[in-house]
Amino acid sequence: MKAVILAAGVGYRLKMALPKALAMVTNGKTILDYQVEKLSKYVSASNICVVVGYKKETIMETHPEVTYIVNEEYAECNTGKSLLKALNRIESDDVLWLNGDVIFDERLIPRLITAKSSCVLVDNKKCGAEEVKYNSDSNGFIMGISKEVVSAEGEALGINVVRRRELEIFKKHLTLVDRQDYFEKAIENMIRQDGVKILPVNTDGLFCHEIDFLEDLENVRQYLSEAYRI
Repeated sequence: MKAVILAAGVGYRLKMALPKALAMVTNGKTILDYQVEKLSKYVSASNICVVVGYKKETIMETHPEVTYIVNEEYAECNTGKSLLKALNRIESDDVLWLNGDVIFDERLIPRLITAKSSCVLVDNKKCGAEEVKYNSDSNGFIMGISKEVVSAEGEALGINVVRRRELEIFKKHLTLVDRQDYFEKAIENMIRQDGVKILPVNTDGLFCHEIDFLEDLENVRQYLSEAYRI
């Protein structure tokens, strides 16, 4: 198993001058600190790859134990092309990847790793217009995954696994999507065009939250302050 963290973006909406991955969340720890710490329990540090772009040196000096890939075009492209840069270095492994602004209950990781198929972490809830949503077919596999999904069952949370048998198909679709597309576009295309089965894995109430705005950051800090106190 390899793990990829997509941390090339800017933290403008958090009113930061640093990459979003370096936002402090708890006890002097950044988002990236938290993600590397939790992933390292299931994936060796040498198998964790962080895609960086904006002010890359400030991230790369924080965790010398992991691998870094630089996306010099981070300002002109989106998560689809950032992920492709990492996957092009991987040939025959299962890959877990996540957005570099997600804080999660670590018990969710083994659920994804042990799933029988490629999978997407989801939360069944009512979603807003800006959230990436999903719906499923009669067999329980994902049918659509985007911000435009109609009759959504819930939100796709930005933590996912692609199995090695589908890795090359996924790379193909990441290559074909537009530079501004999210990686979910490639997931949707390989489902519709190649019949790949993608399983939604529900959080079942365990915490997982993407940090887009200051309100999100406060919600995460509150969760972590309570979690570390237990």
